[in-house]
Amino acid sequence: MATTRRASTVWNGPLLTGTGEVTMDSSTIGTFPVSWPARSEEANGKTSPEELLAAAHATCFAMAFSNGLAKAGTPPTQLRTAAEVDFQPGVGITAIRLFVSGDVPGLDHEGFTAAATSAKENCPVSKALSAVPISLTVG
Repeated sequence: MATTRRASTVWNGPLLTGTGEVTMDSSTIGTFPVSWPARSEEANGKTSPEELLAAAHATCFAMAFSNGLAKAGTPPTQLRTAAEVDFQPGVGITAIRLFVSGDVPGLDHEGFTAAATSAKENCPVSKALSAVPISLTVG
């Protein structure tokens, strides 16, 4: 069964000096401020599309990795994932980096790396973002 999640943004003013708020409509977990400087310079307590993509990618990757490990008979005790999304004004999103470490009883480093690589290639967010180079670092 397919699901749909919703978020919405209200933006006020021109790009460079305006501000907005993004609301997580489906989960109702909150409304968060956004601005061009938060996207192109320092966050200063505001979020950006790239931070939201990083959160989505780190989470999706962790879920895909956990599922793959469990299906292979080596369910993880814990996975620690992070994502970084680079944004270059005037160019766009230029790179994504995934980082993972974890505790998987019965799995050596080589097996962990192979499973992580498969998860990176097959998680739905990775597939959606495939136009951007995505690297993986296994810790």
